[in-house]
Amino acid sequence: MEEEQPLKIYFIPFLAAGHMIPHCDIARLFASRGHHVTIITTPANSQIIRNSIPHHPNFAVHTVHFPSQEVGLPDGLESLSTVTDMVNLYKVYQATTMLRDPIEDFVGNHPPDCIVGDFMFPWVDDLANKLRIPRFAFNGFCLFSLCAIESLKAHPIPLDASPPFLLHGLPHPVTLKTAPPTNIKEVLDAMIEIELRSNGLIVNNFAELDGEEYIQYYERTTGHKAWHLGPACLLHRTVEEKAQRGQKSVLSAHKCMSWLDSKKQNSVVYICFGSLCCFPDNQLYEIACAVEASGCEFVWVVPEKKGKENEEEEEKQKWLPKGFEERNSKKGMIIRGWAPQVLILEHPAVGAFVTHCGWNSTVEAVSAGVPMITWPVHGEQFYNEKLITEVRGIGVEVGVDEWKSTGYGVREKVVGRGRIEVAIRRLMDGANEAQEIRGRAQELGKKARASVQESGSSFNNFTALINELKRLRDCKHVD
Repeated sequence: MEEEQPLKIYFIPFLAAGHMIPHCDIARLFASRGHHVTIITTPANSQIIRNSIPHHPNFAVHTVHFPSQEVGLPDGLESLSTVTDMVNLYKVYQATTMLRDPIEDFVGNHPPDCIVGDFMFPWVDDLANKLRIPRFAFNGFCLFSLCAIESLKAHPIPLDASPPFLLHGLPHPVTLKTAPPTNIKEVLDAMIEIELRSNGLIVNNFAELDGEEYIQYYERTTGHKAWHLGPACLLHRTVEEKAQRGQKSVLSAHKCMSWLDSKKQNSVVYICFGSLCCFPDNQLYEIACAVEASGCEFVWVVPEKKGKENEEEEEKQKWLPKGFEERNSKKGMIIRGWAPQVLILEHPAVGAFVTHCGWNSTVEAVSAGVPMITWPVHGEQFYNEKLITEVRGIGVEVGVDEWKSTGYGVREKVVGRGRIEVAIRRLMDGANEAQEIRGRAQELGKKARASVQESGSSFNNFTALINELKRLRDCKHVD
């Protein structure tokens, strides 16, 4: 009997940490099953991938030129996650639109059996069709959020309506405090329309969190197949792998874990708003006041501020109350830059997570069984918040109602310290509500870990997807 050939699959992740990390994790999953995987990316991003993913004989990285000079960027700045202002954000995005030709040249000269492309690269659809290659889409969203988007497509919010806004037709009564910005809705709708032309959608989630009712809703309303293969973060098994996931942490994992080891179970609040959200100083000040007033111990990740080194002390005084770090030297840890988030969330000392509801952060918290304090900022994060709070009951809302187009720029509203403190206390005071929410979060954490084990839902989905890809390859050969 002829030995079955492994699949040859190309992955094309978008150049932002929130897209690239889970995309590469899923690529690694295919390599671990014996299939030949190639990530197509740019030089600076390829270095991050090589440093964060253990060497595997079936895992390769192909680099294409990043047009730094053409768009006016310094060398090495090749990801949305490495910029902190709108000007450079636009330049990086502009550069990503110029990657099409070199990627198409490589794929055309070395065609694979399948392409998994980020929906931020809609032209991958044309490329796959031209080469008659199956294409699977990846967008980094949970399926629930896509269902919410489909609901708003079918039942738009009337212009004269007042909040809260009910999302019609969903399996649960879900309401929004604010409507999505028109420009964001139009861009997402257009990209999802192209995404639906693919052979299927790869989802970094497990079926039990999205729920069978939302999987059925999605497939019924779109006619599109979704493949739940996550949580991708659980593919990293060792402490070293978890510490190296993504960019290099500014604080050693050992130092961070040692500090948490000295704290009681569920006593620490972890605060992080992801790699694409930069709050102004006045909002950071309110967060600091709220955390201190709550009396809780904390780990707070703040994006690294770009600027001259001698301005660091001046910047610190703008967003921290006077004497804050001295008063909280034993109670808190501030990490300025990238942090080993998966390791932090998995530590038993962490009792709550103040989060922007980016999907990676959300599914990492669920996988660790940590309840959330939700503070969405932009993108699909307001939908994710509703899955956390209204549908699964594993978090509480700060009560944000300003939906921005990006994580940068001026905000019209500052969330006051009182509202933040109340949300923190709701999960950290040990009352009945907090215990019930924590119990549900821990139960979902067990289901997440079980889903990626042999015979788990994601494990079985992955086996079925491989069989589908082989079927598609064999059909092409017959043709």
